[in-house]
Amino acid sequence: MLPDADDLPDLLLDLAVPHEDINELVARRRQMTDAPELRDLLDECVRELLRDPDDLGRTPELGALFASAPPDLVGLFPVYVFLAALPHTLAAHRARGVPAEISRRTLADLGRQCALHRRRHDRPGVHAARWLARHFRGEVHQLGRLQFERTRTGGWAAPGLATAGLPAAPGTPCLNLHIPDFRGPLTPAACDRSLELAHAFFAAHYPEERYDLVLCHSWLLDAQLRDHLPPEAHIVRFQDRFRLAPRDTEPADTEPVRFVFGDADLPVDDLPRRTSLERAVGDHLRSGGHWYIGHGWFPLGTE
Repeated sequence: MLPDADDLPDLLLDLAVPHEDINELVARRRQMTDAPELRDLLDECVRELLRDPDDLGRTPELGALFASAPPDLVGLFPVYVFLAALPHTLAAHRARGVPAEISRRTLADLGRQCALHRRRHDRPGVHAARWLARHFRGEVHQLGRLQFERTRTGGWAAPGLATAGLPAAPGTPCLNLHIPDFRGPLTPAACDRSLELAHAFFAAHYPEERYDLVLCHSWLLDAQLRDHLPPEAHIVRFQDRFRLAPRDTEPADTEPVRFVFGDADLPVDDLPRRTSLERAVGDHLRSGGHWYIGHGWFPLGTE
């Protein structure tokens, strides 16, 4: 069930939804509640989103459901699904003793993804709705600068973990580390603080799920960045925390372009060169090189 129209603006502000999106979301709420087929679709999406909450890493089958919303609502419809799921998510947090401030900062990623959608498309909507499903399932928590996702290891990590004498079987509980946008520099001190928070947080609130490992899958772990950035650069210092596994073999050039310049479709020849990172990403592509998704891990608490 959606929040009342009078309550909706404050809830959207709590979720960091951009101010310029709020009036349209409030106005279209009636469209969601007046049409029986939309109410049924909303309920079906919420059930699918919250189904099997203990199945870590499960990806709800929401793509086709979201796409079946009316064309004028497709971009906004996931926001209403997350709003309808919000009471269930907060109840699950409370049952775990998750502090309200951590809940608020975690679920504010909805607003971040709305801001990204507006920046890229100049209209209301939500970017990466499937990613946000993990937040509302209680799998992702924002702890300082970084986000941590409760999940399980995949097969790629096993050889390196086994060599280090750590749990290596696929399916071992672990934390995927994510680096959100709009959160300031990736300083070593901010990362240290986040990792300290994570070590204490998961031991206190998920004691039956032992998390000894932190994994990361990101273009920020492409070792080629070391060839373009100074040793003291925040990204290089970030890489220093990890034991790196082999990177992907397929290029992922749009990833750094999207995150560094805000638009994955920008022509390579037109990429700005204002900062050392912009020069690194753009010059490497202009020289015929490619960027790749890297993978790395470290034991939580001993990185």
